Amino acid sequence: MDIWSVSRWPYVGRPAMELQYLLDAMNQVSASLRFPMDLDETLAVITAGAAEAVPGVDFVSISITGKDGRIQTLAPTDDLALQADDLQYKLGEGPCLDVVFDTPVVEVDDIATDLRWPKYGPRAAMEFGIGAQLGFQFLAEPHARGGVNLYSTSTHALTTESRQLGAMFANLAAAAMGWSREHTNLNEALMTRTEIGQAIGIVMERYRLDPDRAFSFLVRTSQTGNIKLREVAAGIVEDTTRRAQ
Repeated sequence: MDIWSVSRWPYVGRPAMELQYLLDAMNQVSASLRFPMDLDETLAVITAGAAEAVPGVDFVSISITGKDGRIQTLAPTDDLALQADDLQYKLGEGPCLDVVFDTPVVEVDDIATDLRWPKYGPRAAMEFGIGAQLGFQFLAEPHARGGVNLYSTSTHALTTESRQLGAMFANLAAAAMGWSREHTNLNEALMTRTEIGQAIGIVMERYRLDPDRAFSFLVRTSQTGNIKLREVAAGIVEDTTRRAQ
């Protein structure tokens, strides 16, 4: 079973299928953790697996810090994850920042009413439709510190199983970061995130699309042409730069 093509995990009344689905997802993630490994693609498999397998979770991202202390997002499964992360970075508050810099696990049942993040919470609910949020910190020496961010569009949607499986995927992200010892791999992953953001902006302007549809356009182009997402983004950015010269 391909985790990229499965539309929804069958939750109710089919425990055997749920278990098989999880095993299939974990097998694909495990298969990606082999040398030689492409870090950003491996992280994308991990976040996609988490979005499909963790109950109540709709989209996922990974936040990491560099040596200069700046925080960035890797492998978002949806543009909403990218926007929600960026809003937290901009405001200087939110669950993903708490997870990266302070608290090992952060769980939010109703983001709009949680008093811990008075600026972020109401905006996350109103602008992005986020209801609940879950985050896990990971440390992967020598060069990575970050967190896995799991978002739900429903309030009170996260369960004990959500926490258990979320922690498992966070451990996989830490393993991927720790096993990828080539510093250039991490730098390339960060550059990929920047290029994808630039490409989304170009597609939005060129085709008058909103961020979600622009992101979906890049994904469809990648899948249809069997081209890596980062290569699609790099090509769009390069073409736009060439035309502007």
